[in-house]
Amino acid sequence: MRTTSNPVFRNLTPQQNGGYAGFGSAPAGAGQPNPQYGQQPPQYPPYGYQQPNQPAVPLTRPMTIDDVVTKTGITLGVVTVGAIISYALTASNHSLATPFVIVGGLVGFVLAMIASFGRKQNNPALVLSYAAFEGLFLGALSFMFTNVSFGGVGGSGLIAQAVLGTFGVFFGMLVVYKTGAIRVTPRFTRMIVAAMIGVLVLMVGNIIASFITPGGLGLRDGGTMSIIFSLVVIAVAAFSFLLDFDAADQLIRANAPAQAAWGVAFGLTVTLVWLYIEILRLLSYFQRD
Repeated sequence: MRTTSNPVFRNLTPQQNGGYAGFGSAPAGAGQPNPQYGQQPPQYPPYGYQQPNQPAVPLTRPMTIDDVVTKTGITLGVVTVGAIISYALTASNHSLATPFVIVGGLVGFVLAMIASFGRKQNNPALVLSYAAFEGLFLGALSFMFTNVSFGGVGGSGLIAQAVLGTFGVFFGMLVVYKTGAIRVTPRFTRMIVAAMIGVLVLMVGNIIASFITPGGLGLRDGGTMSIIFSLVVIAVAAFSFLLDFDAADQLIRANAPAQAAWGVAFGLTVTLVWLYIEILRLLSYFQRD
């Protein structure tokens, strides 16, 4: 499997036998030498026979595209419900905006790190918990972008535009991937990963510079440089979908268990949230007086 920009998929390590860690591995006893001449070949029990006092081996069906669609829909549904509740509570009490953003953002980040680097991305409870806290974060952040930080410039209409833009980019890149208009090659993967690292470095540098100079490097102050930077970030996030689609496609081809669909849903949700925030930020720039 190619390297992907999404750590959720990158942690699924390919094995020498063509499968993945826990997926498609050879059965016990495979690769053992044949019996020598004159020796009695091993006798195998009939099909369905179970050795006494031996635990049953669970059988799992392979993951399908329907599993990916269903689990992704459930995860995004939790994010959406959480965001609506968070936005409504924040609209009725503006003082809740900052606590919701801090708590939702920090807890969501911690859960994402546990899922990604703790190899627990297939745990539905962890994935849905992340979705709930991410919804809390997004609802309050959306309110701050449209009603507080920029003086009420757009409100729910601006949020609706950001949502439509996010899913428009998502489905557009899905069409690009399925038609093969852009092929995911190792070189393409390296380019996108390098672009993501560059964007991250600039973001961190802008935050550090903002403590020294008002506006930092000018990447988030709403000026021309901010608009250009947001467009670049949106493009990088959009192209990273191609890597995620390719990784999910290869998991399906590798006959990964159906439980792995939760990991795919989690990875796609992370990228969708990132894209939504950047599109909403860009739209807010154009609504400023």
